[in-house]
Amino acid sequence: MTDLPKEYKTPLQEMTYRFLSENNIPFSRVENDEAVTMEDCIEIDKALDMKTVKTLFLCNRQKTNFYLFVTAGDKPFVTKDFSHALGISRVSFASAEMLDEIIGTKVGATTIFGVLRKEAEDVRVVFDKAVCDDEWYGCSDGTTTGYMKLRTDDILNKLLPYSKHTYEVIEV
Repeated sequence: MTDLPKEYKTPLQEMTYRFLSENNIPFSRVENDEAVTMEDCIEIDKALDMKTVKTLFLCNRQKTNFYLFVTAGDKPFVTKDFSHALGISRVSFASAEMLDEIIGTKVGATTIFGVLRKEAEDVRVVFDKAVCDDEWYGCSDGTTTGYMKLRTDDILNKLLPYSKHTYEVIEV
């Protein structure tokens, strides 16, 4: 399905589809029951014929530096490996309140499209090389009930420049 949602559930979801539409970026999408864990995404992956990425919102201990890390959905996250790859002190998951305030989603809906929000302008975007190497990118539309498939190239070379974000690629 490539139609827009009949109604938007969150401001970020509306921003996401507006961006895709205004920039003529093709996508496929599905609406589903609430999906919060990667296990919940198995049926979504089948429906869209792709693998959903895992997007994590992280911060330093002082809660002054924030990171949006996109990795393969089936890859475990090891904070030590992530921190070492970037040469930074250990990070942890940002709180649900910070996730909502900065990225504009609730837990389970974290998405790269959060970079469209002004509040996310200082968030450091980091990709696992495995994600960059995939042709297709599967992610939440900013809700836990809407997922989409689009070209990874459109994320890296259209969305991120549009939002004035650079990105780093690491191998973990």
